[in-house]
Amino acid sequence: MDDIDRMKPGSFKEMADASTAARFQLGKEILAGVTTFLTMAYIIFVNPDILSKAGMDQNALIAVTCLVTAIACILTGLIANAPIAMAPGMGLNAFFAYTLVLGSGGKVTWQTALGVVFLSGVFFLLLTLVGLRRKLVEAIPPSLIAAISVGIGLFITFIGLQNLGLIVNSDATLVQAAPLNRTILIGLAGLLVMVGLELLKMPGALLAGIVFSTILAVLFDSKVTSPSAWISLNTNVMDVAFQLDILGALKWGMFSSIFTLMFIDLFDSVGTLLAVAPQAGMVRKDGTIRALDRLLGLDALATMFGSLFGTSTTTSYIESAAGIEQGGRTGLTAVVTGLLFLLSTPFWPLVGMVPAYATAPALIMVGLFMMKNVSKIDFSDIRHGLPSFIIIVMIALSYSISTGLAFGFISYTLIQILTGKIGEIKFAMWIITLLSVVYFIV
Repeated sequence: MDDIDRMKPGSFKEMADASTAARFQLGKEILAGVTTFLTMAYIIFVNPDILSKAGMDQNALIAVTCLVTAIACILTGLIANAPIAMAPGMGLNAFFAYTLVLGSGGKVTWQTALGVVFLSGVFFLLLTLVGLRRKLVEAIPPSLIAAISVGIGLFITFIGLQNLGLIVNSDATLVQAAPLNRTILIGLAGLLVMVGLELLKMPGALLAGIVFSTILAVLFDSKVTSPSAWISLNTNVMDVAFQLDILGALKWGMFSSIFTLMFIDLFDSVGTLLAVAPQAGMVRKDGTIRALDRLLGLDALATMFGSLFGTSTTTSYIESAAGIEQGGRTGLTAVVTGLLFLLSTPFWPLVGMVPAYATAPALIMVGLFMMKNVSKIDFSDIRHGLPSFIIIVMIALSYSISTGLAFGFISYTLIQILTGKIGEIKFAMWIITLLSVVYFIV
């Protein structure tokens, strides 16, 4: 009888409707993965450009960026079944190149910096496994977390303006605006394309701007020429892969940098997941996020894996929201994104021809996106407004993310003590402040 019931016309219709709905959702997941890829593909250009400043081979970095991003996204899709993309993080790569390596005055090599990245991933994973991650995040006031994002955004914008050639050194005022020239105008043209497409809510705005500026550079800048081959399978990733110096990173003076990288990654990951989880349908009825610990664990593992292959900290990308808006709800979205990054790997000769002033507008736009968190800071309350302000200003003006954080955390604790609010300082915050003091002493 049951078999007969299943053969009724209504059952056939239900089966057909279910099959159609499944195919429709499959199409949405694939489209979502393509959208996420287009939205964050600028990292293929920008990450190697930033890390190469630390002395690393740029062509190898292009391939490594594609490979690490591809593997991180695919594993996230398969293991966590979440439409979240992971890649080397903006701000984290700037810390790696400009603060950790260049800011050390030659004391820290990029190999040692990769060791620092690996150890930060190890500690991040341990924090996740033992359940201390949430306590550390909760110990730092939301205003200071927002200030970190804003400060890094301002820092990245400053770097972008320098790469563009619009901001240059000055003996009188430290920095000044340079007169407009051909390359600056080419970069600004790409910036206008990015802004225009962002206004139209079109995915891939940053990528389109980089491509547009690069085309103009080939046409009007004699120093930029087309590669002899657009595709090459002869990628020597070993120029940066498996070069990390873990023993060099275990020195006492490096622990503040490990601490800083771990916390920036922690804030990036948690902030991204909190932002996209509701729309992705990942929030349970009790308010918790499905697979949160698994995603954070994958984030830490991806960071360790990325450092082995030769790139800076890997983290969850807010650009995942673009794919989620297109209907991405499962890990298939992340898998499609990863496969597209994998297919991009052989195109490293084409990416390698892109000049720094063509990728600079993308840095400026990323800085703009990160600045939106300024609305989360209550500057009317000096107990929170002043430390937040110090973090923002000192990250940008000291050209050091870790220095800005240390000043901000110390000032927050001192203000709470001076205003009689010592009871509001959580135990973990005392530890963070102590580590910040150690940062200046060592």
